[in-house]
Parts: sequence; structure tokens; C-alpha cells
Amino acid sequence: MLLSNKDIIIHIKIIEGSLHHNNFPPSDIIIIIINTEAAETRGGRRGAGRRRGQRHPAKEPAETDRRTGQTGRCLGNSGTLRRIDGNIMALIPSQVLRVAILLSYFSILCHYKALDMPAHQTYGGSWKFLTFIDLVIQAVFFGLCVLIDVSSLLTKGADSREQERQLKKLIGLRDWMMAVLAFPVGAFVVFTFWTLYLYDRELVYPKLLDNFIPQWLNHGMHTTVLPFIIIEMRTTHHSYPRRSWGLAAVCLFGVGYILWTCWVHQVTGVWVYPVLERITPLARVAFFSALTAVICIMYVLGEILNGYIWDHTHTEKVKGE
Repeated sequence: MLLSNKDIIIHIKIIEGSLHHNNFPPSDIIIIIINTEAAETRGGRRGAGRRRGQRHPAKEPAETDRRTGQTGRCLGNSGTLRRIDGNIMALIPSQVLRVAILLSYFSILCHYKALDMPAHQTYGGSWKFLTFIDLVIQAVFFGLCVLIDVSSLLTKGADSREQERQLKKLIGLRDWMMAVLAFPVGAFVVFTFWTLYLYDRELVYPKLLDNFIPQWLNHGMHTTVLPFIIIEMRTTHHSYPRRSWGLAAVCLFGVGYILWTCWVHQVTGVWVYPVLERITPLARVAFFSALTAVICIMYVLGEILNGYIWDHTHTEKVKGE
């Protein structure tokens, strides 16, 4: 136990009196005093070392969870948004955020399907629209994230290699969906919709739809998608595939949807989006090519953003230590 300067002086006086009483020489008193000061000096240095940045082992920042990719401080593998360099990013655990986002997508999908719109009754139904496909992608993705959270909680502390193997498969599927579908498709929908909407809303979202779709539902389909996916990217590290494979998968999705819209036009004689009705066939080819390039750019931006977030976080944590 370390003693303060006042306590040391009191104890030295007591020792000094005892030594005089037993006729010990003064040299012994000096030795005791020197040893007491040396102990205090060593204790002070240890305290100063801790103040200069050494932490008690129990207070070390938690490392990234190797199973789920989540990281944070104080609560270990719980995946909560935590303090980094003294800034409190959020107080809500990431598991709760994912459940809330998943429930919001369920609500949006249910309200959208309940709309009595003529387009829902024609060939292809709601699956003609990329917005609806994106909502399904986001709901499936966050459902997978919640499943991983629950599985990680149930298998925590278990020593089953089979459970670990199954959990790693789910995490690999989650990361692939994030890289190839959730981020690029979600960012593409938000970017293209609001770009065309601000230019001429009749090209993508005619005023007639205001009679069917309330404003909150419109923003739920075309606005909050991007913030939700960025929150997920910020709370959990996602491993991206090799860029060539990722871009190939994104292009395959884009070309597949273009062929689907062309097939719907072939069957019904009506293009899914009004903008396609107003341009020439050659312009449609250029338009489809530009949209494919945009979704590929969104994939690259997602990869860069994911790398920046986690490289920057790792660098800040190293500097903090």
C-alpha cells in the first residue's frame, strides 16, 4: 500500500522514537528513512506511468470481435458504438439499432404493399420497381445481421467448432450482401431517384403518386436507406471481396434488372419508368450503360468508405494507446 508524504513523516517519527528507546544508532534511522523514500519513489513512478497512458488490463479497449466483426470499448464484443478518443459516438447498442432498422423496413414494406396502386395489379407487380427490390434487399440484409447477433449471443462461450463454422458462413454471406447489394444498390436508388426528382419529378415520380404514397413513406423508400446502411458500415467491419469479383457481381445485378425491365416492356408495351418513354432507343442504350457505370461507382465508393472508416478507426485507437 502506498503512503502519502504526511503518513511517511508520521511513521518515520514513530520509528525514530522506538529506535532511540532501544538505543539503536542513528545510522539505522537513516537507512530506514532512505528505504521508505525509495518505496514512495517507486510507487510514484508506477502511478506516473499509468497516468502517462498505461492502462489497467481490465480497462484495455476491446479488440474487434473476430466472429462478428463488431468492435468497441468497455462492453467487449457487444458491438456497441463507443468512445473513441473521448468522443461519445452513440449510446445505443448496435444490436438494438439493427432490430429497429429491420422493424422499420418491415413497416415500410407492409405499408407499400397495402397501397391500392394500379401498377401493382399489372404484370410484374411491385417487383418491376428497383425501389421495391432494394427494400427487400435491405430487409433481408438487416434480418441476416440480427440473426448473426442472436447466434453470436447464443454461442458465446461455447466450444463448438461446428457452431463457429456455421456462424462464419453467415458472416461471410452478410459481408458479401453488404458489398455487392446492400450498399451499392441502396446508394444507387437514393442518388438516381433524387437526381431525377430534382431535375424533373415527372420522369421518375409523377405527382399522381402523391395521391397514393404519403411523404413519410416516400422518404422511407428513397432517403433513409443510405443513412441506415452507413450506420451498419460504421458499427461493424465488413470484409469486401476482391474488387474484380465484386464489380462483376454488381454488373451482373445491374444487367439483370435492365433485362427484366425490357422484358416487362416486351410483355406490357409500357416502360416501368416514364423517363424511358421519352427518349430514343439509342438514348436508352446510353442511359442503361450510364446507370450500370453509376452502380459500379457506388460499389467502389462503398469499398473505399469501408476501408477509410476502419483504417481511420484503427489508426486513432493506436494513437490513443
